Amino acid sequence: MIPTANWSYPTAIRFGAGRIAELAEACVAAGITRPLLVTDKGLANLPITRAALDVIDAAGLGRAMFFEVDPNPTEINLADGVAAYLDGGHDGVIAFGGGSGLDLGKMIAFMAGQTRPVWDFEDIGDWWTRADASAIAPIIAVPTTAGTGSEVGRASVLTNSVSHEKKIIFHPKILPAIVIADPELTVGMPRAITAGTGMDAFAHCLEAYCSPHYHPMSQGIALEGMRLVKDYLPAAYADGTDLAARAEMMSAAMMGATAFQKGLGAIHALSHPIGAVFNTHHGTTNAVVMQPVLRFNRAAVEDRLAMAAGYLGIKGGFDGFFDYVGSLTDRLGIPSTLTELGVTDPDIDALVASALSDPSTGGNPVKMTAENTRALLLDCL
Repeated sequence: MIPTANWSYPTAIRFGAGRIAELAEACVAAGITRPLLVTDKGLANLPITRAALDVIDAAGLGRAMFFEVDPNPTEINLADGVAAYLDGGHDGVIAFGGGSGLDLGKMIAFMAGQTRPVWDFEDIGDWWTRADASAIAPIIAVPTTAGTGSEVGRASVLTNSVSHEKKIIFHPKILPAIVIADPELTVGMPRAITAGTGMDAFAHCLEAYCSPHYHPMSQGIALEGMRLVKDYLPAAYADGTDLAARAEMMSAAMMGATAFQKGLGAIHALSHPIGAVFNTHHGTTNAVVMQPVLRFNRAAVEDRLAMAAGYLGIKGGFDGFFDYVGSLTDRLGIPSTLTELGVTDPDIDALVASALSDPSTGGNPVKMTAENTRALLLDCL
């Protein structure tokens, strides 16, 4: 049987040290004359953010900034950001930061011109077609971490503040027009964030590689992305000033987000509701549940991961790959269980229900049911 699939790949990326100096030029290329820089509270007053504002200000583009962005952004943050965008008469967004700043920046550009509520555009079927595509503002993405890869994504994750559920909002035009991937911006990342975001990139590549969907381009990108994380995350963690390692991790992050067009799986299906309820760091949560999910999926992925292990230079097939993941998370100081991460007294039934409703379940190699997902979650605790 000849497979049939729809494929779509990323955008213009300006990659290299010092390329933040091109931010104003990128705005002009994207048709932005009055940008709103969107970032999170932790980055708002850091030198890298002030330097980015200086670049656009010197070019006569202003220095407007919105930074009321929570670690897991909500529709409340979104409403405040859209108000700031409209009140300032802006015509484009610079999404600046890690996953939270990038995701919310993209959502502000998306929602500023829409009349329907954001939840009407959840990644379900063809709901994205409800949006007025002509009203979506242009986006420049500037990542300051190396994990989510949201800078090359067509979706954002938004937490519903009422139901405490993470929702994926999708539209093809949420894809940033230009990405500035400058590894110098990631040098100041704390070690814990380096570890968590790096494991997020690894989880994206791993789940894409294991997804049963047909996408051979993503398959290859996912495999090479895992290699980059294996070779360079320990170095970036050990020495945050290692610019070569930082650069390779930025590549791995974008590769993971490109590859997961092939699908995600149980790692993300679990981490999304856990993060929404307990406000845990997304990439770190992915890392904590990774080995239990590998056990859960073993029957379906054993041969495939044995091939990956060979490419990665890991001996022992699936078992060697499994052990490698454990040794890597130990080396990075990742908690070994969700309980150690701070997930205490969880509502198991609610988490299972949320996991099963997450779009990531469709890409898991083993069909997720209420019974086996409950057992998986208990294994993670």
